[in-house]
Amino acid sequence: MTVQERFATIDRLAFEVTANAKERRHGSVTAIREILARREMLALFIRRDLKSRYKDSALGFVWTLIRPLTQLFIYYVVIGKFLQAERGIPDFAIYVFTGLTMYGLFSEIISSSTASIVGNSGLIKKVYMPRELFPLASVGSALFNFAIQFGILIVATLILRVFPLSWELLYIIPSLLVVVVFGTAFGLLLSAVNVYLRDIQYLVEVILLVMLWASPIVYAWQNAAGFLKGSFLLEIYTDNPITLAVLGFQRAMWIGGHDAVSYPGNLLLRLIIALVVGLGLVVVFQRVFSRLQGNFAQEL
Repeated sequence: MTVQERFATIDRLAFEVTANAKERRHGSVTAIREILARREMLALFIRRDLKSRYKDSALGFVWTLIRPLTQLFIYYVVIGKFLQAERGIPDFAIYVFTGLTMYGLFSEIISSSTASIVGNSGLIKKVYMPRELFPLASVGSALFNFAIQFGILIVATLILRVFPLSWELLYIIPSLLVVVVFGTAFGLLLSAVNVYLRDIQYLVEVILLVMLWASPIVYAWQNAAGFLKGSFLLEIYTDNPITLAVLGFQRAMWIGGHDAVSYPGNLLLRLIIALVVGLGLVVVFQRVFSRLQGNFAQEL
């Protein structure tokens, strides 16, 4: 058989999945065990993501604050002053920054996770490790940036003497968990799908932009409730987990509007239900991720 005939024979062979069936279909419990066994590697990936993002930058992590503060300035001046939105929302700057801090966490988790597998194609093609480590590293680096912005928010409330001292601070916990859980779930799904369909990362950018304005960040929830009153769209809008998380975070950190604005009924219960649904999605989307990861090396 000549060399040309050998290559022709190889070309006729169908591609085979590089991972075995057990590896492709391992469940969430097995995945958690593998990730915990490599938790030091996960921490290494998180540090690498943070360092590479600001590599050769003079300001370093200061850039983490520049974007949200710039957004805050624009929204405060354009929407708050020019459009007079601040007239119905006390402490408008705190209100906006509170919403931006929570939404920024979700946006960073989704955008970074979506590109995480493709961005680490070199490692994936050379070394075996749980592929879930890459989107989870994006979650970890996003939480680090969130912690910096949250610290700035606390300082701002102290300077303006509007720090919330009440039991409603507990809303921070379910709100943060909802964002992290849903971000992790969709991060796993989108990172895997993006390997096969690269347009996903551009579609995600558009969706995140729409969700920014579809969340009660620069306007009060009651404005949307008044516009959608009597429509089933109000329940869909309100029960959006990101809307619930933003509202919960505002209720915890923004005390200026407790008498000026209203919140949806049973907000805490809604957050808990959203958290349970999010945990279910993590399990489902991890299984989808597990089935798709077998051909990552070939696709990359």
